[in-house]
Amino acid sequence: MTDTSERISGTRERGWRRLRRPGLSIQSKLLIMLLAVSLLSSIVVGAIGFLNGRQSLHAAAVDQLITIRSMRAAEVVEALDDVKESASLNSRNLSAQTLSNEMNAAFDELQQQQISEEQQAQLESYYADTFVPELEKRTGDDYGTKAFIPESNAGKYLQLHYSTRNQDFDADYDTLLTANDAGDGTTYSAMADRYGDYFTRLIDRAGYEDALLLNLDGDVVFSAYKGVDLGTNLNTGPYRDTAFADAYRDVIATNSVDSIEMTDFERWIPSFNVPSIWVVSPVGNDSRITGAIAFQIPIDKINGVTTGHEQWKSEGLGDTGEVYLVGRDDLMRSTARLLEEDPEEYHRRLISGGIAPSIADRIVKVGGTVLLQPVTTKAVADAQAGKSGTTEGRDFIGGDSLTAYAPLEVEGLDWVIIARIDSAEAFAPVADFTRTVLLSLLGILLAVSLLSLLLAQVFTRPINRLVGAVHRVAEGDLDVQVPHSSRDEFGDLGSAFNDMASSLRIKQQLIDEQQIENEKLLLTLMPESVATKYKKGEEAISEAHENVSVVFAEVVGLDDLARGLSSDEEIALLNTLMRGFDEAAEKAGVEKVRTLRGGYLASSGLVVPRVDNIRRSVEFARSLLGVIERFNSQNGTQISLRAGVDTGTVTSGLVGRTSLAYDLWGDAVNLAYRVRSVTGEPGIYVSQTVRDRTQELVTYVEAGTVESQGRTETVWKVA
Repeated sequence: MTDTSERISGTRERGWRRLRRPGLSIQSKLLIMLLAVSLLSSIVVGAIGFLNGRQSLHAAAVDQLITIRSMRAAEVVEALDDVKESASLNSRNLSAQTLSNEMNAAFDELQQQQISEEQQAQLESYYADTFVPELEKRTGDDYGTKAFIPESNAGKYLQLHYSTRNQDFDADYDTLLTANDAGDGTTYSAMADRYGDYFTRLIDRAGYEDALLLNLDGDVVFSAYKGVDLGTNLNTGPYRDTAFADAYRDVIATNSVDSIEMTDFERWIPSFNVPSIWVVSPVGNDSRITGAIAFQIPIDKINGVTTGHEQWKSEGLGDTGEVYLVGRDDLMRSTARLLEEDPEEYHRRLISGGIAPSIADRIVKVGGTVLLQPVTTKAVADAQAGKSGTTEGRDFIGGDSLTAYAPLEVEGLDWVIIARIDSAEAFAPVADFTRTVLLSLLGILLAVSLLSLLLAQVFTRPINRLVGAVHRVAEGDLDVQVPHSSRDEFGDLGSAFNDMASSLRIKQQLIDEQQIENEKLLLTLMPESVATKYKKGEEAISEAHENVSVVFAEVVGLDDLARGLSSDEEIALLNTLMRGFDEAAEKAGVEKVRTLRGGYLASSGLVVPRVDNIRRSVEFARSLLGVIERFNSQNGTQISLRAGVDTGTVTSGLVGRTSLAYDLWGDAVNLAYRVRSVTGEPGIYVSQTVRDRTQELVTYVEAGTVESQGRTETVWKVA
C-alpha cells in the first residue's frame, strides 16, 4: 500500500511541476472560429421558423393520440359497465329468481343419489381419458386426473349425466347448450328442461362465453354449457383459490342483490385455461338472496373495443397504431395488432426483443396476447402509478413509438390503457417539414460549411483525441495515453489527462482487488438477491414467500460417531456428509437454506417458484436416506435420519446486521421441524397437506399427531 501511495504522489507532483507551454492560446483559436461562425447568422430567422413549425406538428400528432386513447378508454369503461349492468338486471328478474329456487331444490334432491363404484370409475375415466389429455394438449401443463371430480353426490351425478357427454370439445358445446333434459326422470332434468332456455337466450343475446348458477353453499347447480365446472363447489373444490371464487364469496357475503363483482382476466381450467373475466351478481330480491349468477365474459368482448373491431386505420391509428390494455402484473389484457395482421413478423420481433421463445410460440399458437405478452415499458409503469401523459421510446415489440398512457378507471380492475403508433408514422409530417426547410437552407450552408469544416478539423482534432481517450477510460481501459505535442492549452490538458489516467489505473487496481474479496465473502453468507439488497444498505431484509415446501433433516447418531474422533476427523466426515446432502438438493431442484452440525434446512419454491415443489421436497428427503446409507457403507458408521416436510408460507431474510445470518422461518418451517420427531424413530415424516398432495406418488402410513396453530395435525410417515 505504501508503494502505491508513493506512485500516486509522484504522478501528481510531475503534473504540478509541468509548466505552461508557449504558443497560440485556445482563446485565440476560439476567436477565429467565432468569426467564421458569425457568417451563419443569416439562418437564425429560418431556424426559428423551423422550430416553431416542427413543434406545432409534433404537438398535433401527440394531441391526436391522446384523443384516441381517451375515446377508447371511455368505450372500454362503458362496455364493462354495460356488462355489469346487464348481469345485474339478468340476475334480479323474476325468471332468474324462479330458476334459482327450483334448481337449488333439485340440486339438493340429487344429493340423495347414490354413486356406484361403476359410475365413479366412469367419471374418473372421463377425466383420465378425455378431459385431462385435452387440457394438457392445449396448455402444455400436467394435471392430476382426480382433482376436478366434485365432492358431492349431486355434483358427480350431474357431471355423469351432462358433462361427460362432451367428447368432442370443438363440436359438442353448442349441442350441450340446448341439451337440458338428461332423460333420467329426475326433478333436476325436468327443471333444467323447463328453465334452461333462460340461460340459452342469455348466451345467444349477450354473447357470454358461459353462464353459471350457484347456490348459497358455493355449488354450481347449473351451467349453460354443462362443462366440468358443473356440480363443483367454489368454496371447497378445485377452483376455490380462483379470483372467480373470491368474487362469488364477496357478493354472497353482502347479502344484497345490489352488489356485483367483476374479476380480472384469469385462466379458467374448465375452458382449457382460456383467459376469462367473470361477472358475479346475487340472485334474489330485497328480502333475501338465493344464490348467484356468474357470466363468463370472452376475450373478444374486450378486443372488439380496443381494436375498433380491427378497423385501426379508419379509427385514426394509421398503419401501425393500436390501443391495448395492461394489468398490474405487466401482462396484456387485449390482443396486439401486429399479431392479428402478421403473426410471423410478430413472433420474429418478440424473439429479437428478448421474449422467451416458449412464450412467443404460445402467443402465436393461441392467437392472443392476454395474460401472455409482458409489457414493461415506462409508459405502463407511469400509468400504473396513476399518471397520464405521453412518451417516446421503445415499445413492447422492439420499435420506437409515440405512446399515450393513462390508468383505466374501472372499479375492481387495476388496468392501464396504452395508445401507441410508430414514431416514424406519427411524425411523418414533421419529417416532411424538416426536409423542406433543410433543402431551402442547403444553398446558404454549403459555402459556409467548407470554411467551417476546415476550421473544425483544426480545432477539434485534439478534442477528438481527448474524447476518444476519455471514452476508453470510461470503458475500463486505464492504460490509454494521448499525444500532447501542441504548445497550447490542449497540450497541457493532454499531459494532465495522461497523469490522471495513470493515477486512476493504480487506484482501480486496488479497488478491484478489494471488491473481489468482498464479493466472495458476501456470497458465501447469503443468496445473491439478498446480498444485492444488503449492499444497497437495506436494514430489514426479509421476503415473504407463498407455496414453499420446507425440509428439515436431522442426522441421528452424530454424537456417538464423534466419540473417539479428533476435531479434524469429525469435521471431515461432516463435510463429506453435507456434500452428499448438497448434491442431492441440487439434483432434486431444492435450495439449501442453512446447515447445522446435526441438521439440514432446505426449501423448494423459495428462490425459483415451482409448481411441483412438494413433490421435489419429498423426493429430496427420500434421497437423503440414500446419502445416509452410502455414508454408513463407506465409513462403517450407523447414523440415521429423521426428516420433516411441510408446505406453506415462509419468510426468509437476514438476521442481525453486524453478525450476519441468512435464515428461513414461518409456520411451514416450524411444522417441518416438529413432525420429524413425532415418533422419535428415523424416517421421513410429512404433514397432512404434503401427504394429500403426493399420496398418488408416495405410500404413507399414519405416524401420529402434533399440535399446530391451535389444531391437531396428523403426521404421516413415508412407508
